Amino acid sequence: MNLHIEKLPEGVYLATSDEIQGLVAQGRTIQETLEIARDVARKLLEAQSEREGGQTLPSAGDAFDYPLIVNA
Repeated sequence: MNLHIEKLPEGVYLATSDEIQGLVAQGRTIQETLEIARDVARKLLEAQSEREGGQTLPSAGDAFDYPLIVNA
């Protein structure tokens, strides 16, 4: 999943995703925004899984790529 993160004029960061409908997260720092986005994504995917009959996310390995897009 890719996140789009932008700094708003108010000085906070906003994260959205084209891949997970409804994912919107806002935080005071990029780190806080990522943590909130991760929690929101998990909840949205769990709800989707429950609606679709229990599909689960694959486990993450010891190393993985984490795409991050930041507009400067």
